[in-house]
Amino acid sequence: MSELRAAAETAVQECLELASEESCVVVTDDERERIGEALYEVAREITDDATVVRYPPGEQHGAEPPAPVAAALGGAGAFLAPTTKSLSHTRARSDATDDGARGATLPGITEEVFVAGLDADYDRINEECERTLERVSGADEIRVTTDRGTDITFELGDREWFDDTGDVSQPGSFSNLPAGEVFISPESADGTYVVDGTMRPHGLLEAGQELEFVVEDGFVTEISDDEIRQQVEEAAEDAGDVAYNLAELGIGTNVGVTELVGSVLLDEKAAGTVHIAIGDNAGIGGETDAPLHLDGIIREPTVFVDGEELTLPSA
Repeated sequence: MSELRAAAETAVQECLELASEESCVVVTDDERERIGEALYEVAREITDDATVVRYPPGEQHGAEPPAPVAAALGGAGAFLAPTTKSLSHTRARSDATDDGARGATLPGITEEVFVAGLDADYDRINEECERTLERVSGADEIRVTTDRGTDITFELGDREWFDDTGDVSQPGSFSNLPAGEVFISPESADGTYVVDGTMRPHGLLEAGQELEFVVEDGFVTEISDDEIRQQVEEAAEDAGDVAYNLAELGIGTNVGVTELVGSVLLDEKAAGTVHIAIGDNAGIGGETDAPLHLDGIIREPTVFVDGEELTLPSA
């Protein structure tokens, strides 16, 4: 547990800035218990009103947690949620922050990523987020291209950009940890994107391995990979075509992440990368409620903001 202590202190003391008079809940599951306990130990040293809630891992990223877990999130002033399956894009999380709770999810976190990802200069990450956000805010269109075949254009409409700086010190604020991205839920998109970095269920892709997705009018119409296609098809059996929604465009701003390691949570934050997601976006400014959210990381993209190239953050 000692190797997790410094990372837990960063999360609780620097990112959350937990105060002695506040309540805090750590939501975790059976596979992330050690990380959850490390966070809880630091939290309870600060406040007497600290709780840890543990449950079996969920079946899918973005699936709603059991009702008692949702109640725990909504009932505390602050929360941290290291879980196997992501709670980031759930109603339980968004309802909690809408009601004034503040906190961070750590979806799919491993002990290695926990230690490495929170050993970062969060002031610098915040600066890169602000610079990038200033450049993209108010844009009508974003185009992303790569030498490997990505060429996709996003229509943003009136959707709002968000930044994930790791600072969750204010009521209602929310972040992933490790942090470092600027993202939006576009109104529509058309084109092709080729994932050559990291994507579940594969993790870090091998050299030359590429996953191709065709997008028309904001929906994914073709998926080259059999396993990912099956995930989306199974979600569509219950939820319908919303499972194919093109949900998110994100730009990594964590200058401390110098190489991809196979964790979507960490790799999507890597400075100089772009990630694109399929499925749910209701928790990030969109209108689609779907039972999955699948991010794919793209290496070495070129990003155009209303036709002008964007200088991406770099380590």
